[in-house]
Amino acid sequence: MLYLLDGENSGKQRFFRMDAAVIQQAKACLAQKKEFSSTCSVPQVLDQIGSKWAILIIYTAFTRYSCEPSHLAFFRRPRSGAVPLANIEEHLLNQDLIYVGGGNTRAMLAVWREWNVDEILRKAWQSGILLSGMSAGSICWFDYGGSDSTFVDKLSPLQGLGLVRGSCTPHFDGESNRRPDFHQLVQNGEIPPGIGIDDGAAVLFEGQQVVEVVSSRPAAKAYQVKLEKDGQIAEKPLETRYLG
Repeated sequence: MLYLLDGENSGKQRFFRMDAAVIQQAKACLAQKKEFSSTCSVPQVLDQIGSKWAILIIYTAFTRYSCEPSHLAFFRRPRSGAVPLANIEEHLLNQDLIYVGGGNTRAMLAVWREWNVDEILRKAWQSGILLSGMSAGSICWFDYGGSDSTFVDKLSPLQGLGLVRGSCTPHFDGESNRRPDFHQLVQNGEIPPGIGIDDGAAVLFEGQQVVEVVSSRPAAKAYQVKLEKDGQIAEKPLETRYLG
């Protein structure tokens, strides 16, 4: 899923969360911004083979739209396109879009805090840079997420960056335990009410408000999940525009 953010300098914060299958739709719009849009990927796959694969996918997708991709790699020697680790803030704050990959959200946030990337991303958000991501890269922007980072049978609460109020979980229809576990976390008061997103769905926020949902699959949707006064969980499917 992908987030896009239009920051405070334009008077709005805009997030767009979508499946990787529709990344190209977002980049097609972004590429109209100027001839070469700068895009930095923050892949979260930590093993060497997985990292190579993740970076290749991102470079392939974004170069189709005359973008200038780069990537931030914490766990291997720099290669072509890698951001110098001594120059993270300057580089990230000069991007048009920052894309965060999937993986272990808890480990990702811990590494970010060690390198001060959490605060750099907050500055990016405030300066109007588009922030994006899928899976772990969607949970991280919220107050809390329903996360499987501990690799146990149930989702657990995980505190995010707090740029968007409430909670989030991706893969709402893609993993059998996601919906009931997310419901339980909200019902128990472990995380605040929030949003569940099907695989292949995308949600556009302006400020803290959802203004559009799109999908790359006909049945994919997003849902507002809240706790009723009687203690029961209520789901509200959001109107979704199928991209075809």
